[in-house]
Amino acid sequence: MINMYHIPVMSYEISQFLINKPYGIYVDCTFGGGGHSFYLLNKFKNIKIIAFDWDEDAYNNFFFEKKNDKKRIIFIRDNFKNIEKSLAALKINKVNGIFADVGVSSKQFNDLSRGFSFNSNTLDMRMDQRVKINAMDVVNSYSSKDLANIFYQYGEEYKSRQIANAIVIYRKKRKISTAIQLRSIICSVKKYDTKKINPSTKVFQALRIFINDELNNLEILLSTIPRLLNTKARVVIMTFHSLEDRIVKNNFKQNFTNGIYKLLTKKVVTATQKEKINNPKSRSAKIRAVENNV
Repeated sequence: MINMYHIPVMSYEISQFLINKPYGIYVDCTFGGGGHSFYLLNKFKNIKIIAFDWDEDAYNNFFFEKKNDKKRIIFIRDNFKNIEKSLAALKINKVNGIFADVGVSSKQFNDLSRGFSFNSNTLDMRMDQRVKINAMDVVNSYSSKDLANIFYQYGEEYKSRQIANAIVIYRKKRKISTAIQLRSIICSVKKYDTKKINPSTKVFQALRIFINDELNNLEILLSTIPRLLNTKARVVIMTFHSLEDRIVKNNFKQNFTNGIYKLLTKKVVTATQKEKINNPKSRSAKIRAVENNV
């Protein structure tokens, strides 16, 4: 089931940075298909994992997966921003390490009913169906100015205003209800260049981040983590675009300056060339890691 869900990225590197004591409790903030958690559980027989994910698919996958060792892993269906409250409910105050892979899983992209893909006949993009707004709501109701701000702030899209205007003009005639429609509108403004990324990439990224409040959730997680760490406990965060990486970099740097963290990675760690060939998703992955000094 794990391989059908997605191929976990940089599992070996994560284990090397995260586990300096092969026992105790570790937190996987982004369980997904469980690839990283099961890799760690198989490699380190004396650790326990508390796994978080707010996606119902991840929740269902966890209970379907026959490899689950219920004595060594607990699944919590919640956003990782609520990690402190959720751990307290389990009477856990401190842990030996925390890991988060803040990218979108291949399963989410490949499931066209979720609306993440350019080829979807829906336009949703919610990681948790309990989130109140979806991408269709946003593109059909937000003003041109607000759409442009979203595309620029969360996607760094340099043609944000032109694309926003094109969306508003289109929706006057017809509701935008599919990712295919949205892609077509974007491509009418940004011409496709086979040497570069798909012209829709930045807008789709921006909508996804905005709808799921991803950057704010990451900042809340990072601000919470120091209170949950045992001395010498480690934190490993894997990101897939510059906005996330910048937040992690600045947080780690600030906590290093304040004497809270020891930097384990002065520069980002990327996948090996072999993994980039075998698992294309790893090409944009960046790992940063720290150790708690307090």
